[in-house]
Amino acid sequence: MAAGFTEENITELKYRLEDAAIKCSERCLYQSAKWAAEMLNAILQIDHYDTDPDSPMELADAPPTTQNPYLRTQDPLEVSLESQEAYKYLLAKSYFDTREYDRCAAVFLPPTIPPVPLSTSSPNPKPRPSLTPQKGKSKASPYTGVKDNGDTRNPYPKLSQKSLFLALYAKYLAGEKRKDEETEMVLGPADGGATVNRELPDLARGLEGWFTERREKGLEDRNHGWLEYLYAVILLKGRNEAEAKKWLIRSVHLNPFHWGSWQELNDLLASTEDLKQVVDLLPQNIMTLIFHVHCSQELYQATEDTYQALSELETIFPTSAFLKTQRALLYYHSKDFEEASHIFTDILITSPHRLDSLDHYSNILYVMGARPQLAFVAQVATATDKFRPETCCVVGNYYSLKSEHEKAVMYFRRALTLDRNFLSAWTLMGHEYIEMKNTHAAIESYRRAVDVNRKDYRAWYGLGQAYEVLDMSFYALFYYQRAAALRPYDPKMWQAVGSCYAKMGRIEHSIKALKRALVAGSYYAEDPSQTTGPGRKILDPETLHQIATLYERLGDEEETAAFMELTLQQETGQPNADEESVSSENENDDDQSGTETHRSSRRKRPSSTLHDDDEDTWHGTGVTATTSKARLWLARWSLRNGDLERADQLAGELCQDGVEVEEAKALMRDVRARREVGE
Repeated sequence: MAAGFTEENITELKYRLEDAAIKCSERCLYQSAKWAAEMLNAILQIDHYDTDPDSPMELADAPPTTQNPYLRTQDPLEVSLESQEAYKYLLAKSYFDTREYDRCAAVFLPPTIPPVPLSTSSPNPKPRPSLTPQKGKSKASPYTGVKDNGDTRNPYPKLSQKSLFLALYAKYLAGEKRKDEETEMVLGPADGGATVNRELPDLARGLEGWFTERREKGLEDRNHGWLEYLYAVILLKGRNEAEAKKWLIRSVHLNPFHWGSWQELNDLLASTEDLKQVVDLLPQNIMTLIFHVHCSQELYQATEDTYQALSELETIFPTSAFLKTQRALLYYHSKDFEEASHIFTDILITSPHRLDSLDHYSNILYVMGARPQLAFVAQVATATDKFRPETCCVVGNYYSLKSEHEKAVMYFRRALTLDRNFLSAWTLMGHEYIEMKNTHAAIESYRRAVDVNRKDYRAWYGLGQAYEVLDMSFYALFYYQRAAALRPYDPKMWQAVGSCYAKMGRIEHSIKALKRALVAGSYYAEDPSQTTGPGRKILDPETLHQIATLYERLGDEEETAAFMELTLQQETGQPNADEESVSSENENDDDQSGTETHRSSRRKRPSSTLHDDDEDTWHGTGVTATTSKARLWLARWSLRNGDLERADQLAGELCQDGVEVEEAKALMRDVRARREVGE
């Protein structure tokens, strides 16, 4: 059990989660209700009596159950209003459950004519706000509050907070439903952000008036947190993120076990600095710890602190599929695909009908190239529910692995038809369009992905790739830098930044970025095949050779030769003093990293700088095309500088490798000719 958690704490936690599950379900917040119920059932068991179902004494020996104190409404005014509205509430909720949102809202609020336009496009189309660079200033949204508007009256009749929330939430969903109907097909002509939820301005004004009235009457401390959450969601739709963050923080203080508020708050945090700033403003309870772990995972912070916090939570919720998923995703971000796959497999065995986060599992299997397992997961998901976005993404990944990119796009579009804000589908569809050489469609898909979640480094990286294909290096550089900022310890990001700088002729910046990639690669997760000694990793020969060629473009032959030597060292993995100089220039880079560079492993033999008795101690990449290029350059350089012995030795090694044999033979002839002249 986590430090400081007693049986009383566990009982209290059960009461709070039970309360959250029931109240979220009453307000039709079904995803949050599901999360709370799953956590409640995963909580540590503290009952000491016999639970044998076959025991005849079971019912007699079971201790009496105490009533959950949190289920009772404390405010007498709210109790009175809720009892008066009980039958109406049942009617409204039945309408909500049958997706008749307008009828649901009309039970409590004066009915209005739905604002359905006569044409498919908005009469005042507004450009879709984007997180990508734009010129000029963006216009203010029409539903960011009514502070500039003098009318702050409460337009709603006297209702309990429970009934008012259900009515306004139904109104909000009715607007969202109409917006989706007007948008029509994914990436179609009407899917450019011109269509908006027309209910939002009225909802924002009404809630502002309601909160103002509560403030004037001194009733703010008697709010329940549900309407604060709804107001924050409406502000988010209007891109008023600063205000939305304040209301979400207020909501989690009033109602800390509502997971939906924490999720919306997580979406607002773009960096670890944002997380550090907001943590001090949050309530100090177990939900904040769960939130911190979830945010750290979303920000790719696979640190010791994150793992320790997750382990503490797992002692309280030992069977939680949610926490297991967080651990699997942390392993995934650290490129430990095998371990992540094992955890997802265990979850699938325990809960074969659970589709949550199954799209991430399919991504892992895709990267591993595990086609049979991916086919099995796709069959299981399809048998459970073929019209879930997660299922469509799993099937799309399967077809992508089979190189049937058109079919994959079809399934990703289907996922987006079901849920326009499903991040994985936008990013994966962008990848497929890149494979199909449809660069413009790929760019639009990636743009929509970063609009949904600005923390998705894959979408930023994909945008960089797309613009690089179009030879627009300045744009590509911007997007690669965004990806590198999110994944500073991933060498692939810095290699892309360095490549862009090189194309733009900014050689010094390119060298710095590639050195950063080397340092990031040296922190790769434990892998015996890439380890050349205790705690030491092989540097990427490709990156070393790129740095060497860049120094050659600058005319710095000494540095070129040093990095060519380093490239050659990676064949055997022998440590070299020059490697320390690479690390010292990036001494602040001290975290774990991943790399997707696949190195070819060929025969190993001792280099000219390695003693025979060290061959069993150090293990490197073996001879590769890159190390052979470095050997050829060094042979020519030695010949130019009069080191005939070294040039002859390197040329002989090239002949043994079978790479650049003609060049090597020509070099050996030059060496012999110079020796004869010298004699």
